[in-house]
Amino acid sequence: MSQASRLRVGVIGAGIGAYHLKGYAQLPNVEVRALAGLDDDRVRRVAAEFQVPRTYREYQELLADPTIEAVSVCLPNYLHAPVTIAALEAGKHVLVEKPLARTVAEGRAMIAAAEAHGRVLMIAFNRRYRGDVRWIKRYIESGALGTIYYAKAFWMRRSGIPRLGSWFVSKEQSGGGPLIDLGVHVLDLALYLMGEPKVLTVSGSTYAAFGPRGLKGWEGRVETSNEGLPYDVEDLATAFLRLEGGASLQLEASWATHSSAADDFGVTLYGTEGGVELFVRNYAHDNTVRVFHDLAGAPVEVAPRPWSGGDSHLILENFVAAVLHGAPAEPSAQIGLRRTAVLEACYRSAAEGRELALDGDEVKA
Repeated sequence: MSQASRLRVGVIGAGIGAYHLKGYAQLPNVEVRALAGLDDDRVRRVAAEFQVPRTYREYQELLADPTIEAVSVCLPNYLHAPVTIAALEAGKHVLVEKPLARTVAEGRAMIAAAEAHGRVLMIAFNRRYRGDVRWIKRYIESGALGTIYYAKAFWMRRSGIPRLGSWFVSKEQSGGGPLIDLGVHVLDLALYLMGEPKVLTVSGSTYAAFGPRGLKGWEGRVETSNEGLPYDVEDLATAFLRLEGGASLQLEASWATHSSAADDFGVTLYGTEGGVELFVRNYAHDNTVRVFHDLAGAPVEVAPRPWSGGDSHLILENFVAAVLHGAPAEPSAQIGLRRTAVLEACYRSAAEGRELALDGDEVKA
């Protein structure tokens, strides 16, 4: 493959960014040029592991490299908007980790920058590229479920508050707790599988039963960081969404509960002709799907065995195809903005104790 047909990329952030580097390494039409991050030891270690030729401490140095055409932004939530906008203004295409932004206003500014500079902006909702999710999408599109009228989506942990004292638990830096961290993934899965129905109203509730007491860090350990930020986000969120066409969606997300959960996520879809359930425990890829329907008047449950691969590298492949060949950039930044609007409505609804209406990415008063 010629050098001209390869996309030259940089990765900003060496935490989640390591997964992007692993995925890019599987793509023959990508050349990784540089990695940037503030954790010097981790940057050196990750760069060595994936044979990245250049490292920078400051992302601005990476963006100043004219040979880099596209970047993955893999940073804490409060940096998504400023770093993405800087990258777009530097002429780079951008794949940004979820969530798109902390707020609708930030997300709109990111999209405006992409449009102004004619660059691809895409969001890394990688879970929709799992083999089981892709199979469920095809099954739904076959008409086997009929009309989907109700769905449940969840990501629940019994004990798994990430890094007490870090940006994860700061409302200012993260935008929220497990709802914006984990719930955004399953919100995306449910709406994607349902065919992107418009969200009309949102009623949300949030609870912080454990984090403020320093309880239920990963595996029961209190994991702290030297940032020392206060815990001012939820550790459980629930929401009820009314959708265009009469369907509804129940959403749950937690870092910590007294429950049977391990680190579990999934979506259940109820249709007029059948149902389907995705249940993933501890990031498993096998034995995750159940299908329900009636056969000759009797209830039937089937456990399909779809392809168990997919996930991160496929979304990178799609990003590269969008940049090099003009393929659709899915999930698009506009999808990311819609998800952010739902999250913003959930948090506002919880704070105000009332149901709120949505109009696209606008939360109504």
